[in-house]
Amino acid sequence: MPLTAGNAPEQRHDVLIIGGGIAGLTLAAALGNAGISTVVIEPLAPEKMLDTGFDGRTTTIAAGSRTALDSIGAWQEMQPKAQEILEIRVSDGHSPLFLHYDHLDIGGGPLGYIVENRIIRQALLGCLEQLPSVNLLFGQRVQDLNREGPYATAHLATRETVSARLAIATDGRGSPTRTAANINVKQWRYPQTGIVCTVKHQGDHRGVAQEHFLPAGPFAILPMTENRSSIVWTEKTELAPTLLALPSAEFAAELKLRFGDYLGELEIVGPVFSYPLGLLHAENYIAPRLALAGDAAHAIHPIAGQGLNIGIRDAAALAETVVDALRVGLDPGSTTVLENYERWRRFDNTMMIAATDGLNRLFSNDIAPIKLARDVGLSMVNRTPPLKRLFMRHAMGVLGDLPRLIRGEPI
Repeated sequence: MPLTAGNAPEQRHDVLIIGGGIAGLTLAAALGNAGISTVVIEPLAPEKMLDTGFDGRTTTIAAGSRTALDSIGAWQEMQPKAQEILEIRVSDGHSPLFLHYDHLDIGGGPLGYIVENRIIRQALLGCLEQLPSVNLLFGQRVQDLNREGPYATAHLATRETVSARLAIATDGRGSPTRTAANINVKQWRYPQTGIVCTVKHQGDHRGVAQEHFLPAGPFAILPMTENRSSIVWTEKTELAPTLLALPSAEFAAELKLRFGDYLGELEIVGPVFSYPLGLLHAENYIAPRLALAGDAAHAIHPIAGQGLNIGIRDAAALAETVVDALRVGLDPGSTTVLENYERWRRFDNTMMIAATDGLNRLFSNDIAPIKLARDVGLSMVNRTPPLKRLFMRHAMGVLGDLPRLIRGEPI
């Protein structure tokens, strides 16, 4: 239910979500399904967020995240446009040693799905339109957030005032809300740039995702619907501008050198995007009447495709924390309640940050002794079924202290 400038100048809710990205919309849908009065404030208009030129990326939806999206009613619209991942092949350059994951080794269900980001947003927005307890305020920006007293009060550029017992920042890695709350972050840039595009090919990818580790960084080939694949190409930052400036035919030739010919002729479809790569982790996930979730709390290397998945787990855990508090009459913005959320999510996120950072540093080089050690390691995991199944289940997001939505249970 959109808010407009003509509404009453003050709105009061249980939860105020600042930022309407995928994590924020997922959180709003989770709360809305539980009947929690929620408002989402997002500077961009919906049509801008759904435009193909706004975000050409795809997302790996892990099995656990898929369950959560299904639980909140958003997966049904995504499913026809989602490509199942049935196998994952991890290789190191031209080494004959590799790691192979097969969905048949864990019961036959898909390891995950590849979905275009705009499709995810579209499905979440459609889901939210059916939830009367959620108000969507697009094209609006929070000018100031006052968190003193029993409510967090957002003052908007339109001079409207929106108050809630808890404010949640899901406004991205550069989060203005986090900065205004004086929450420090640990962060650094990798000397790498992510190049993202979509290719159409002759051959059938058969649901196989490829992760080639090259000296500059991983080159991922992610299966999509309609005989397409999403390319996530990590390149050295000093070389990326030269590659991106190449004429289309020359850029395509460079891509083919890394892609190979196993799927026949390739054609780049749609625009080519590039993003600087870095790591960020907030020193605290909470402050008085404020919680951080998604990229506002952490941002990781795309090497394992887990960035959005840990954001969805944040959303599921935070929604569960809020709902449980309200059911027993607690203040969802109290420090005691918010500390439960922070303890729950910090360990999982810290482990994922360490894992992706370590993998990127281990594989993004061509030092002979290190290369030999990692190739042997890949082969050993591949030949040890119990260990391989453990890694597969971790990548699927079905291990650990899981929120109820990830387990397929209502909150």
